[in-house]
Formats: sequence, C-alpha cells, structure tokens
Amino acid sequence: QVQLVESGGGLVQAGGSLRLSCGASGRTFGRYTMGWFRQAPGKEREFLAAISWSGSATNYADSVKGRFTISRDNAKSTLYLRMNSLKPEDTAVYYCAANSAAYNSDYVRLGTKYDYWGQGTQVTVSS
Repeated sequence: QVQLVESGGGLVQAGGSLRLSCGASGRTFGRYTMGWFRQAPGKEREFLAAISWSGSATNYADSVKGRFTISRDNAKSTLYLRMNSLKPEDTAVYYCAANSAAYNSDYVRLGTKYDYWGQGTQVTVSS
C-alpha cells in the first residue's frame, strides 16, 4: 500500500509556472506506474500525464503536451509535474495516483486503473 500527498499548488497568473510534487510513503514507490489527473468544478476527472516506474516511458494528454512535464525521483519517493505556460482553463484540483500494474500505454490514461490517490492540491490560474 502507498499513501500519496500532493503539494505545490497555488495561485499563479496566466503564462506562469508551477511545479507540483507528490510524496509517497513506503519503500515500494519505484514499483508503481504514476499519473497526474485533474478535476475542475463541474467537469469530469481528466488525465494529464503518466510515467513508468523507471521514468523511461511517459504519456501526455494533448491538452498539456509541450507545456507540462512529468518526472519522478524514486530515491526520494516523489513524483513531479512541471507546468509551464499556464492558462485559466488549467484551474482545477490536481491529483497524483499510483498504479500497481506494469506500465501500459493503452491503460495509463484510465483513472480506474489506478489503485491509490492523493487528496489533491488546488491550482488556480488568473487571467
């Protein structure tokens, strides 16, 4: 089992940047495929990015490709999401999630495939 805690959210102006972190408890972080999702008020949860256990494979939603970068540091049991060129439509609660299955590009975008979730961190982008 793994517990996830996001941090790094906040208020930023359009065009600005933020880096989200997701700290994981336990010593098995390196075994998990990890993902970032977000949910805006009144909208469904949206996949953003995923990364394999080694970091060698990544997958991005079209809406954030080229602006967001997912990375991980297994030695620190931490997942990151670097967000550049932020837009007001990026305003949402951002969640990290852990998937105990091996990385599979067909499934990493599906929230239902993830076993553990953090509590979320709010990101607000002002225009």
